[in-house]
Amino acid sequence: MITPIEATNTYFQRAAQLLGLDAITIRQLIIPFREVKVECDIIKDDGSLAIFIGYRVQHDNSRGPMKGGIRFHPSVDIDEVNALAQLMTWKTAVVNLPYGGAKGGVSCDPRTLSKGELQRLTRVFTQKVHDLIGPAIDIPAPDMGTNAQTMAWIMDEYSKFHGYSPAVVTGKPLELGGSEGRDAATGRGLLYAAESLFADNHVKLSSLTYAIQGFGNVGSWAARLLYAEGAKIVAISDVTGAIRNPNGIDIPSLTEYVKQNGGIQGFTGGEAFPLEDLLFEPCDVVIPAALGGVLTAENAGRVQARFVLEAANHPTDPEADAILQQKGVILLPDIYANAGGVTVSYFEWTQNLQQFHWNAERVNKELRHIMQNAYKDIREVQTKYQCDLRTAAFALAIDRVSRATMLRGL
Repeated sequence: MITPIEATNTYFQRAAQLLGLDAITIRQLIIPFREVKVECDIIKDDGSLAIFIGYRVQHDNSRGPMKGGIRFHPSVDIDEVNALAQLMTWKTAVVNLPYGGAKGGVSCDPRTLSKGELQRLTRVFTQKVHDLIGPAIDIPAPDMGTNAQTMAWIMDEYSKFHGYSPAVVTGKPLELGGSEGRDAATGRGLLYAAESLFADNHVKLSSLTYAIQGFGNVGSWAARLLYAEGAKIVAISDVTGAIRNPNGIDIPSLTEYVKQNGGIQGFTGGEAFPLEDLLFEPCDVVIPAALGGVLTAENAGRVQARFVLEAANHPTDPEADAILQQKGVILLPDIYANAGGVTVSYFEWTQNLQQFHWNAERVNKELRHIMQNAYKDIREVQTKYQCDLRTAAFALAIDRVSRATMLRGL
């Protein structure tokens, strides 16, 4: 099975070859700036000692301070974090934010930890990396298994060492300097990206049917926003199960049900079916919005949709990518499609540095502007090189980072 870093490097090499980059430049761009592995020991509520391993990979800082989430998940390891850090470098460059890429995480299952244990773990991890992050160095954000509360703990712990520093993390609660619109940002960015893609292909967003894998933050917001635009969502899954309804799922009712019951399983507004079949439902648009590596060489041929919008990070392996291209599926790559989160994180960081608060209308207007401009830039590169959208997005990002690297003389 191909690893996340192997997949990311495959996409990188393909675009680098298209750009004609030399071997030295490629090595400069692909090797991470810094890798950190730390031991995080906490006393659990029952008095026992628990030891967790935490990571922070800082990939590139040629275009600005590094940016990337922190995830708490059992699958976190150095290979995954390396791949995601590199993807963040290309993601921030695609939408032309003044950032580089980073990623971090702790190998743990947050569902088995109490709130007190999570707070102690977060603070210990912050103590181990506080001198390597900061508003002008590396700015973490929420990811899988972390949230606004986690960011509040990081900000507080970091501020004990460096003074009040709201700009050290983004995705914070509004009361601590968070931005309007941050919670919905990745889903809303996906909506704006989809609008650009569909307009380019002369179809209306509201005329298409959708299947969404994942009903966490990104998947649920994508579902709500698409539903509000008149889209028909015919299938949705989460870790508890999957439902489908060819007449369309009532998303407000499902959202309320999940709040009350903790998952999709048991919702009566659709027919239950195996969650592993979600990506292969008959529909116009499939949205992977959960874990990476879900579309592989073994299953990509089963995709029936015309469009794939990658809301998750690295949901498609290179072999699957090739199969989908051969089938004529139009794929909107993750480094662009889910960049709404980091874009609104950039707005939050900007507001923190200036100590000036934006309203939701301004946040959403600026987000739409950036996502639309990025799509135009990707299409220009695609036209120039006659390649697919993923290769065009990588080429656009790599060209921007390589130019900054050369100009700085790193």
